[in-house]
Amino acid sequence: MEKSDTNVLRLSFQHNNLDPAAHTSESSGPFNLKEHVLITIFANSGSNSVYAINIITIVKVFYHRGIHPLAAILLSYTTQLLGYGWAGLFRKNLIDSSYMWWPSNLVQVSLFRALHDVETRPKGGLTRLQFFLMVLVTSFAYYIVPNYLFPSITALSFVCWIWKDSVTAQQIGSGLGGLGIGSFALDWSTVASFLGSPLATPGFAIINIMAGFFIVLYVLIPIGYWTNSYEAKRFPIFSSSVFNADGGKYNVSEVLNDKTFQFDQHGYDAYSKIHLSIFFAYTYGLTFAVLAATISHVALFHGRQIWQQTKATYNNEYGDVHTRLMKKNYDPIPQWWFYVLLIVVVGLAILTCEGFGGQLQLPYWGVLLAVVMALLFTLPIGVITATTNQQPGLNVIAELVIGFMYPGKPLANMVFKTYGYVSVTQAIMFLSDFKLGHYMKIPPKSMFIVQLVGTLIASSLYFGTSWWLLTSVENICEPSELPEGSPWTCPGYDVFYSASIIWGVVSPIRMFGRLGLYSKMNYFFLIGFLAPLPVWVLSRLFPEQKWISLINMPVFIGGSGGMPPARAVNYLCWGAVGIFFNFYVYRRHKGWWARHNYILSAGLDAGVAFMAMLCYFTLQIRDINGMRWWGLELDDHCPLASCPTAPGIEVEGCPVFH
Repeated sequence: MEKSDTNVLRLSFQHNNLDPAAHTSESSGPFNLKEHVLITIFANSGSNSVYAINIITIVKVFYHRGIHPLAAILLSYTTQLLGYGWAGLFRKNLIDSSYMWWPSNLVQVSLFRALHDVETRPKGGLTRLQFFLMVLVTSFAYYIVPNYLFPSITALSFVCWIWKDSVTAQQIGSGLGGLGIGSFALDWSTVASFLGSPLATPGFAIINIMAGFFIVLYVLIPIGYWTNSYEAKRFPIFSSSVFNADGGKYNVSEVLNDKTFQFDQHGYDAYSKIHLSIFFAYTYGLTFAVLAATISHVALFHGRQIWQQTKATYNNEYGDVHTRLMKKNYDPIPQWWFYVLLIVVVGLAILTCEGFGGQLQLPYWGVLLAVVMALLFTLPIGVITATTNQQPGLNVIAELVIGFMYPGKPLANMVFKTYGYVSVTQAIMFLSDFKLGHYMKIPPKSMFIVQLVGTLIASSLYFGTSWWLLTSVENICEPSELPEGSPWTCPGYDVFYSASIIWGVVSPIRMFGRLGLYSKMNYFFLIGFLAPLPVWVLSRLFPEQKWISLINMPVFIGGSGGMPPARAVNYLCWGAVGIFFNFYVYRRHKGWWARHNYILSAGLDAGVAFMAMLCYFTLQIRDINGMRWWGLELDDHCPLASCPTAPGIEVEGCPVFH
């Protein structure tokens, strides 16, 4: 889909919501559109999981240590609210600007219109509301199959079924543990759970992502693995775990002092350096490149626009019709609201880290450094998100910085990362919801209050539920000790745990510094920073070639950035669906696409969500895990995909090569 066509569609959505008087007020008459939007934003504010729960889980389950419940709940509150404090500083650039259109909001705008606009059913067709309900019911009814009855269809890898005894074939064909060639899924959650709905992602962004993904997964990784770069054949081709030199899982207790909970140099010297799978190693390098590319891309392609927009808005010159109408009809949020919130939350964050006997290990200056770092990255990351629907993460750079400055303290590293990374994520979510309110003409003060209250309530519920589960479910997060089909395996926590070992316990100087095996990954910073430059130069030399400016290097380089926890099958299905709808359907059936595309996305998401909740509260919470058969396994049945291929390496369940 061409960028100009996307803008036309975006303006058509906006045109229907120009006049604040076109919709009834929040308090008059029956339930209306604005009340519905506020309720949705209230729910959106709590839709992001509380990232701090990762810390609590890792400490209690993986490190087998205690944490004060008050410190844990304050950590949950402060990490979720910190970004709201400075989000207000960027409203002029990321909300008032018409260039920042936030593609994901179009799904919700379409759904609101379908639910509230009075529409006559076309002859031989459906209204948008009828279409939405039809998709929702179908998605709801079907999702019991991949979610409960037949989980294996979340990844079908036929290559593994044909070559059951070949490690190489399963490495190539596994959609969960390998390159995913020939793998596919019959499950919408596989398509949309990690990368978001492909129907809501602009076509040019999908092409950038998939091009980057193919180059990494089918060029860079195979070359690195089969040339045995970084002794890659000693380890799985695709794994987020950390390993010792013999190919076994890294035993962190060998390098961590039980009494001080700090790094033990003597134990490390006697044990082993940390080794990574070839994919995990390159994932870190590419993450370095994405952050550097984000800064240079925004400076080159959006720097002048940001400067002009800032000058215009501070001079009360509003080029965007929505902004003019909002300023005319509603009182803005006083800036001091954001300042007070920021000061209070930072104060509570320092209390959380310095109090409670210093359980969290992070000193006050670490909190302040995390705030400054997140503040500096919010604008460039916000620009990328608002134009491509893809959000670069700050988690790795946060781990790198605190790992160099305060090594050997895993909890301090995790807490610093959470304050730095989540505050940006929350600020972006706050701004995205504000843009939705901008489109739908919602009073800004109402938006602020709803988001704040929604976040507080959601954080309380997340914390309470997690604390209860961690203290009541036996063997939680230990898949080998749980019955088959159990929902308490905690997928994704191994990535967080591995990161705490790499960056917190061992520290980046022994991984990516002069003492580490992966110091060459630092060149990715330079590669990423320079990558947007030739694209920018070519776009200036050949302005008539509009496609050049659609090459977005942060998105291209970060094409595989969702892996892990995403897998090859997630990307392949996401890309196939996105290309089909945003190119084939868009070009062949443009009218249908404009009317139904975003409604289809909303219906599929809603159906999956409702069935997942129903299964959880009626079956899975009671450990009713379905019939015992091979399809019940949430796996693609490629057990050899995770095997090493270096001679002499012995791993349980794997053949030994000679």
